[in-house]
Amino acid sequence: MALSIPLVWADGHRLHEPSAEIWVGVRTPASELPARADAIRATLHEAGTGEVPATPHDDAALEAVHDPGLLAFLASAWADWEAAGLPDDPGQDQVVPYIFPHPGLMGELEPLVPAATWARPGAFCFDTMTLIGPGTWEAARDAADAALTAADIVSCGTPIAYACCRPPGHHVTRSAYGGSCYLNNAALAAQQLRQQGAARVAIVDIDAHHGNGAQSIFWERNDVLTASVHIDPATGWFPHFLGGSSERGGGAGLGSNLNVPLPPGARDDEWLRAVAELVQAARSSGAEALVLALGVDAAGGDPESPLDVTVRGFREAGRLIGQQSLPVVVVQEGGYDLASIGGLVLATLEGLQEGHGNA
Repeated sequence: MALSIPLVWADGHRLHEPSAEIWVGVRTPASELPARADAIRATLHEAGTGEVPATPHDDAALEAVHDPGLLAFLASAWADWEAAGLPDDPGQDQVVPYIFPHPGLMGELEPLVPAATWARPGAFCFDTMTLIGPGTWEAARDAADAALTAADIVSCGTPIAYACCRPPGHHVTRSAYGGSCYLNNAALAAQQLRQQGAARVAIVDIDAHHGNGAQSIFWERNDVLTASVHIDPATGWFPHFLGGSSERGGGAGLGSNLNVPLPPGARDDEWLRAVAELVQAARSSGAEALVLALGVDAAGGDPESPLDVTVRGFREAGRLIGQQSLPVVVVQEGGYDLASIGGLVLATLEGLQEGHGNA
């Protein structure tokens, strides 16, 4: 069976090529590389999928999800860093934060906008891993356009569309970036579906790490369910400070957030039960469309998580989601084993297509 799900693609992802990450103060090789998206694309082309170029969208689409201050910072961060001479002195060739406005530092005071270029990243970034270099903003903007284009395609009647987004996005909140993410592609797709007529949307996040960004963005809204299955942060995994099952949403959004944390080593059966719980929550919420935040780093052998899901598990997860017969926008998130990433994405999309009645 040929894969009939359209692949939304943007070549600009290659402009973001981080040379490293800064983890516990040590410069280590980057894992979020252009080869990830290229491997997925090659596998899907072999499976017969058609390709659609990402369409540029107005900044208003970004501002519907993100604070304008974050967007302005990201757009100018590299140029400001370079103009300040920081690649030469002290020799830092990427934008890296070094000081953060921690609540313990600020108390009840609002932080000032840092005057120093080297201090400003800490006002917008919550880790030291997520570096900005030449081309990062352009790549992130293209990834956002891919997600928005996929939402447009689905809103026009195509049952399923897949956005091969890179860099990924599910850790980005309204006003802060991190976790190798710069713009929240899944949240952008969900908001676009809402604005194009879906009364309720559900984000089903199966990446190995908690979808903290969408949880934060939609925390007080009841028109977007955010549901995530992930490695339990309490066992020592990113994002460490949140992602527990007690986080249900706030205000009007109380009950519109679901987290299902899993222990290290969880395999197909346990993981699929959690996926089924997310799907049931989406159904119960009255969602008229779904956004699948498709990270495949829950796979056994992926270097970024201790979960042990197989290709069969991902195919079955796709089938479970497809069986809801709802329009689905698939947005690529994590997955860092270059040898397996393409096959895992393909298996999920095949399952989604089969569950949806071959779309």
